[in-house]
Amino acid sequence: DEKRWDEAILFFDEVERQHPFSRWARRSMLMSAFAHYQSGGYDEAVSGAQRFIGLHPGSESTPYAYYLIAICHYEQIFDVGRDQGTTVMAESALQQVVRRYPDSDYARDARLKLELTHDHLAGKEMDVGRYYLRNGQELAAIGRFKNVVKKYETTSQVEEAMHRLVESYVSLGLIGEAKQVGSVLGYNYPSGDWYYDSYTLLSKYGVNLDDEI
Repeated sequence: DEKRWDEAILFFDEVERQHPFSRWARRSMLMSAFAHYQSGGYDEAVSGAQRFIGLHPGSESTPYAYYLIAICHYEQIFDVGRDQGTTVMAESALQQVVRRYPDSDYARDARLKLELTHDHLAGKEMDVGRYYLRNGQELAAIGRFKNVVKKYETTSQVEEAMHRLVESYVSLGLIGEAKQVGSVLGYNYPSGDWYYDSYTLLSKYGVNLDDEI
């Protein structure tokens, strides 16, 4: 309660050592993992929660152990410009919570956090796609932007991804493909800035997207 996490960890671990088969040992194992989490020791918290799950898979506290693992990964998500390995682990752990305990409060929170996690992953795809596009590697860029549209269709990145597809196709001279994507963009985001940019770009090639929507 006084947030002296390091001291708490020592006492919880001592309970488990001295009384390994008691109900207090089970609780102390999980509380030790929680204290590690609170002190920023994410790896130790994940390890402790995983050990709890392995030893007590049927405990009423097991859902929380899964949730604690997910939160440890989630809170380590970095900005979209960096490696997203932690984000992938967070996604997997959050999905486990939703899949195993779909009606729990933990699952409800996990679903909300999954949305942000997916937005981060989509943002990384966009970051790489823009790099390819800037460097004249349109085919590689198209692969990244398509992945955003197909895999992360509920994220905030989709609108720009569709515009970047239009740009990529235009750069390759594939005006028909660009028009098709631009039409879908206009149908879904008719008032968006990205649609305006696509509309303006395609107008230069004699394409009137108003006729396509």
